[in-house]
Amino acid sequence: MRLSEYIINDIKPLDGDSKISDLQLLFNQLTYSHIPVKDKNNSYLGSFSETDAHCFDGDKLISEYLYSIEDFYVRDTTIWLDVLEAFAKNSSNIMPVLDARNVYLGYYELNDVIGLFNETPFFFEAGGILVIEKGILDYSFSEISQIVESNNGKLLGAFVSKMKNDVVQITLKIGNSSLNEIIQTFRRYSYNIVSGHEEDSYNESLKERSDYLRKYLNM
Repeated sequence: MRLSEYIINDIKPLDGDSKISDLQLLFNQLTYSHIPVKDKNNSYLGSFSETDAHCFDGDKLISEYLYSIEDFYVRDTTIWLDVLEAFAKNSSNIMPVLDARNVYLGYYELNDVIGLFNETPFFFEAGGILVIEKGILDYSFSEISQIVESNNGKLLGAFVSKMKNDVVQITLKIGNSSLNEIIQTFRRYSYNIVSGHEEDSYNESLKERSDYLRKYLNM
């Protein structure tokens, strides 16, 4: 299923001629951190945060406070990982979606996007988690893949999970193989082994962290 199929349209953006009291009422009825605002041509202007909206004079028009709107959004062609990053960067649980002409199409909910993340093979496929580290100029994903596959492992996912003091940590999800031989090969290639988990306890920890992200952004 394409991510664009998760676009929701049950809340229509307000326009500049609406009153701030209309915006405040929406926030009182909903659990969203932001509400989108558009102009009369359906072009997206930005989003008001709940915190700002309740500080404004309810009798005034939204157009009088456009200086305070936050201009964040994604395109309907944006991949889900970049959408998740946009949620985190903007501390929002709602993400406006625009087409190439900046026409507002609807919005994504944070819970839906995190749900897609939890359905990836990185989470639900059986396998072990291995965290390795090496100098930031010395590692390569091609080498990492070669090490895993030369030991009959199947690389289900990999991402840079930490960068500090010119050292990078990479988290790997590996299927179809015992981690022991893979770990020994990484050591021969001068990778430091931070942790290795044959069971899925680390996988559960990652799920808990994604749940924490959702709860944090919903505050």
